[in-house]
Amino acid sequence: MTCTFCRIAAGDEPAFRVWQDDAVCAFLDLRPLFPGHVLVVPTRHIATLADLPAEAIGPFFTFVQRIEAAVRAACAAQGTFVAMNNVVSQSVPHLHVHVVPRNPKDGLRGFFWPRTRYPDDESARSVAEQLAFILNAGEGGPAGQ
Repeated sequence: MTCTFCRIAAGDEPAFRVWQDDAVCAFLDLRPLFPGHVLVVPTRHIATLADLPAEAIGPFFTFVQRIEAAVRAACAAQGTFVAMNNVVSQSVPHLHVHVVPRNPKDGLRGFFWPRTRYPDDESARSVAEQLAFILNAGEGGPAGQ
């Protein structure tokens, strides 16, 4: 398996997962715009939005909606930025949606954003656990590890 996101979804690549089920995997971006920046991917390999089967669109984006609410709550953000690239600027050729916490005057301007890193694994783990807790409060099940 050569796709990084497929390996993450399969549990073969480490990630700070906040959710995992048969259809979707959500994990922290390792180079976040802000702490709490989550990537949501289909569990099975889908390259672009055009490749996502029609019957999967609703469930996938319903979950993106849940993640968006969890990111706002966990990060005490006033809003979010939700985005997807298709082919161009898609650093991993696997469909993924970015959900980024936003606040007024947070420094993001246009589409030239400074990427950062979590200070350490414990910081990333803490953010992932907080997001997973909020998601699980609505579902009653644990996030995938």
